Amino acid sequence: MTDYYKLLGIPRSLNLSLDELQKRYYELSRQLHPDRFMQKPEAEQQRALDMSSALNDAYRTLKDPVKRAQYLLGQEGFDIGEQRSKDVPPELLEEVFELNLALEEMRSGDDSARPQLEAAEKTFTNMLADVDQQLESLFEKYDQSQSRDVLTEIRGALNRRKYILNLVDEVHKTLSPATPVPQPTT
Repeated sequence: MTDYYKLLGIPRSLNLSLDELQKRYYELSRQLHPDRFMQKPEAEQQRALDMSSALNDAYRTLKDPVKRAQYLLGQEGFDIGEQRSKDVPPELLEEVFELNLALEEMRSGDDSARPQLEAAEKTFTNMLADVDQQLESLFEKYDQSQSRDVLTEIRGALNRRKYILNLVDEVHKTLSPATPVPQPTT
């Protein structure tokens, strides 16, 4: 598996300068662009295509804080599989139970659940912002310590984030099926 940090020639870190990342990406894109290899042997053309593709993947992954953290966790051997609906964070059990009842009421045509869902949407959106702030702090902590314990904390925060994001998406779809969900960023 290609090491995206090495490919881009940047330090292995969760807090990256996006300007520096973009600068490195553009520099390498110009060097590796397949059009520069049109007169070269087929093997070199193919290598340029492969490298250009890997470079694009690396850039797309590392420019997004969540994808970057998932990538680093994967590189460090952490299981980052799909979040299962049964993996409800314990502190959210009661809220999720009430939310599911309100979603069912709304889906069955009972519009009286709308205020409860709107309040839940705000609550979960705020929770998502809190998790994003927690991730920022954990990213700094990891960059300073390179500790597997911190990676475990990051993995937990990412799982919680994904679960909450799914709740926000579900509420939003039920309230207004045609409007896109705003996505907080870290």
